[in-house]
Amino acid sequence: MVDAYINDLVKEQEIPGAVLIVQQQERRLFSGSYGAYTAEDGSEQAILSNTLFDLASLTKVVATLPSILLLMSRNQVNVTDSVQTYLPDFKYPFMTIQHLLQHCSGLPADLTPVVKRHHKRDIMQEVLASDVVCQPNEQVLYSDLGMIILGKVIEKVTGNSLKSFVEQEIFKPWSMHHTCFQLPEHTRRLAASTEMVADQFVQGIVHDEKALLLDGIAGSAGLFSCAEDLAKYAEIWLGIKQQTVIPYDWLELAYTKTFKTRGLGFEVWGGDDASFCFGRRWSKGSFGHTGFTGTSIWMDPVQKVFVILLTNAVHYGRNTNMSKIREKLHTMIYEKLLI
Repeated sequence: MVDAYINDLVKEQEIPGAVLIVQQQERRLFSGSYGAYTAEDGSEQAILSNTLFDLASLTKVVATLPSILLLMSRNQVNVTDSVQTYLPDFKYPFMTIQHLLQHCSGLPADLTPVVKRHHKRDIMQEVLASDVVCQPNEQVLYSDLGMIILGKVIEKVTGNSLKSFVEQEIFKPWSMHHTCFQLPEHTRRLAASTEMVADQFVQGIVHDEKALLLDGIAGSAGLFSCAEDLAKYAEIWLGIKQQTVIPYDWLELAYTKTFKTRGLGFEVWGGDDASFCFGRRWSKGSFGHTGFTGTSIWMDPVQKVFVILLTNAVHYGRNTNMSKIREKLHTMIYEKLLI
């Protein structure tokens, strides 16, 4: 049923292809790879289980969040600290690390005017100079800007680039060996291409414009990874696999310390929304994140189940149906594979 649904999506050109993993505890319930994409050189390439994908906003929870949690566990960052503690020139004294993580800082969703790939702009300067649209803790307003600032905080505290800190301190010990910012040139051909720009598909170079202008490294976007690496990440987050990098209590905090629909970084299912992009069947307190390119991670801490869905849906353009697809697929997974 799940298999047939994804094959239909590919056939109907809703998505070019996908890699899907569903796992409960240590038992792999489902895995499959589907479809193909047009590479930068115009050739057709099959999507395989080890195909790399531009994670887009999954970067926020795969790189930025664990980096901040690690620094918190080392007492180098406090979640209630003002951003100014780390970035003294930041203009809002009452905005905290927690506000940024929970998307309730009052910062706007994006920069104005919208960033384009060909722009010559100082993105970091614009982000730090952004005006708030409401006061902290008034509402959840999902913001790339807050996560970009957190990336900068990580660099300031560690004296390292976000790339080298997260790759050495998180990905290496978690055995996520295919997850990185700035794909080396020789591995770009292993990445599913995203959107067509100037008559050529973007392959192995970040799709997100702000991240692109930040040299491919941002707290909000820029990571490339494969489904198996994200499965390792989910196993650690759910306590299926043990590790010694970040104490489990800190990982748990990320989905239990909530403000409305947001944990620290994650979207958390409260059990009462009329509709939800991961479907309504999952345990209350299930959590995850999506990425604009067509990626998502969903984790159920009660049933110890996770779903990794990687697609390059923007291959056919930005007007995708990923929200409806995700809801239908995750509901189907729950009903067909878990009940």
